[in-house]
Amino acid sequence: MGHIIAVAGKGGVGKTTLCGLLIQYLCESGKKPVLAVDADANANLNEVLGVEIECTLGELREEIERAGMDSRYQIPMGMTKQAYLEMRLADAIAEEDDYDLMVMGRTQGQGCYCFVNGLVQTQIQKLQSHYPYVVVDNEAGMEHISRGLIPSMEIAILVSDCSRRGVQAAGRIAALMKELNFKPKKVGLIVNRAPGGKLDEGTMEEINKQGLSLLGIVPQDQNVYQYDCDGQPIVRLPKDSPVRGALHEIVQKLGL
Repeated sequence: MGHIIAVAGKGGVGKTTLCGLLIQYLCESGKKPVLAVDADANANLNEVLGVEIECTLGELREEIERAGMDSRYQIPMGMTKQAYLEMRLADAIAEEDDYDLMVMGRTQGQGCYCFVNGLVQTQIQKLQSHYPYVVVDNEAGMEHISRGLIPSMEIAILVSDCSRRGVQAAGRIAALMKELNFKPKKVGLIVNRAPGGKLDEGTMEEINKQGLSLLGIVPQDQNVYQYDCDGQPIVRLPKDSPVRGALHEIVQKLGL
């Protein structure tokens, strides 16, 4: 079975950027193919990786839901919606040389994401044995954790910026995993965008207060901001990027 690594944290802390770089590191280290899962309704892991997405699970759900009501969506005669869904699920996976990317996406209009969340969970369980590593970029906050979307995770990476609020959010996610009796082998915190790669005493105090294990610190890097502004995939950062260097140290510390 593939090792499941879940990346979580509050919104805006850079977890998707780190998730993309983690996928890149695993592939470059020969631990491929990797299954990358963007489990965020507001999907953008593909932009970090530089991958074009043809179909998301959310779009596939909409297609099947509207079949028979909209002439644009047709299910072949004699085929059930479930059978058609099974046939089309492969279309929601973008195949690259070293990894495959599955994107949850969102449904249209009002309504919850229960069905799409269930699809993500089912697909991870079904595909897990085909990949040495599965890296899941969770949506911001605690939704997927509380739904038990990835109870079989082996490593939980919590990401925060240098703010106390970010560290507190990571602490709440860690506490929720314990409440739900999740038992990953490793749980740790990465503090991202630290000026000069160093933490303020107040941030360190909050990390200790939350009882979090600090995996490492990723420095603030103007190149990451500029790549994003220019629409360039973050995985194209130069080899000597301090962000990539810091993440490599963290991955080695995790024993990946």
